[in-house]
Amino acid sequence: MIPLVKETVTTPTETATPERPMRADAARNRAKVLAAARETFAVEGLEAEVAAIADRAGVGVGTVYRHFPTKVALLTALTEDHFEKLGDIVEEASTQEGTAWDRIEAMVWATAERTAGDSGMCEVLASKPKESAGLPAAIRLRELTGRLVEEARVEGAIRDDATIDDIPMMMCGFGRIAAAQAGGSPMDWRRYLRLMLDGLHAR
Repeated sequence: MIPLVKETVTTPTETATPERPMRADAARNRAKVLAAARETFAVEGLEAEVAAIADRAGVGVGTVYRHFPTKVALLTALTEDHFEKLGDIVEEASTQEGTAWDRIEAMVWATAERTAGDSGMCEVLASKPKESAGLPAAIRLRELTGRLVEEARVEGAIRDDATIDDIPMMMCGFGRIAAAQAGGSPMDWRRYLRLMLDGLHAR
């Protein structure tokens, strides 16, 4: 049961206390926990214990819970961080020279390489796609991707029936393949990605 928190009402003579920025050591610990969680989930899967994450990060279990009260909160933070980095990749791809289709391909391959190297994140994205889609960084990623798709549509390089949602859906399926490959499956994610792009490209 979630405990009830008494609401504080600010009177006209009071001013709300601004949120203090995170101390440098706290920020470092948070970054260490995220990095350790990413590595631990990649090795042990999503069932990994918080104690294992704390041990890998070199901090106490209490420090992990101080930053992330639940495992869901930790997974959400990891996913947000992942989408932020993918958004940066897409933004960089959008500035490259060449055709709109060249930029689409550059974006897809660069984001795929980033995701495939993080098997724990592949498992998260494959298991909870709807929950991930509403994160602010995911919304930014979708907007940036949509611009590239529209450029390719104007250029005539992408199928007429392609939509802004097709690439995220493709990448979600790719995440499942990459996660399976990381788990020992003989499937080659690069082959499947080439097939996806070939299906998206206009003839």
